[in-house]
Amino acid sequence: MLRGYEVWGSDVVTDYPASNYCLIDSVNSDFTELFRHQQFDLCINCSGAASVPESLLNPFRDYTLNTLNVFKLLDALRRFNPQCKFLNLSSAAVYGSPDVQPVREEAPLRPISPYGYHKKAAEELASEFARVYNLRACSLRIFSAYGPGLRKQLFWDLYMKSVRSKEVSLHGTGDESRDYIFIGDLVRLMEIVATNAAFAGEAINAANGEEHSLRDVVSLFYDCLGWNGMFAFSGQTRKGDPKNWRADIGKVREMGYQPHTSMQEGLRSYIQWVENTPSPEVGL
Repeated sequence: MLRGYEVWGSDVVTDYPASNYCLIDSVNSDFTELFRHQQFDLCINCSGAASVPESLLNPFRDYTLNTLNVFKLLDALRRFNPQCKFLNLSSAAVYGSPDVQPVREEAPLRPISPYGYHKKAAEELASEFARVYNLRACSLRIFSAYGPGLRKQLFWDLYMKSVRSKEVSLHGTGDESRDYIFIGDLVRLMEIVATNAAFAGEAINAANGEEHSLRDVVSLFYDCLGWNGMFAFSGQTRKGDPKNWRADIGKVREMGYQPHTSMQEGLRSYIQWVENTPSPEVGL
């Protein structure tokens, strides 16, 4: 139980210890039995792939995980649990590289990677099921989420590189920017949206509404870590990566959301976790 909620999990992990858990076939996912035998008030879709470079290399796998599985979830809900709300975790990647900052939900969607296109298609499926079948669906366009438990992406990479060397090389120029949101704030935002959103097929930004340059967050991370090495940017950008992101979060603010965790507080929390996490990559 969490805050009075009865929570179930569903995943492809075979040794998950929780009792309220439904195992999904990783090769041929089927959600029929899950929703046929249990009625839920809210389904949060956290599944999918989350790597732009990987989506460029294996677009069909990315499509299967980020789009096809969303259709399967929605169709199972339509047939067996039509009163259940469906909260689809989408991505700011649907915007591509916006012309105007901060980016509002009404901005043109111009993805620049297979990952972004597939997330956009999943949003359209949620909207389709809301409008055609009256299913209660909403998509959250999550910007740059981070926090304890994340074993990939920028901050994990920064820590791993700092353990191996006193000189760290990074992609990009350092002028790229992101709108970061700490996992604790994101969870609160999700609860606020689940309680207050219309669930009429709409999409809502999930971020803190603050823009941080890559150079600044790398410097802050290493300051918090107490690392005395040197880092530099290669100047080479990766295909599919947007240059700047900052979200307009007016919609979630109207629902009552306010960011609680500063970038510095969030990074300290992440560092505390990662320093106490065994990792075969560094022999901890």
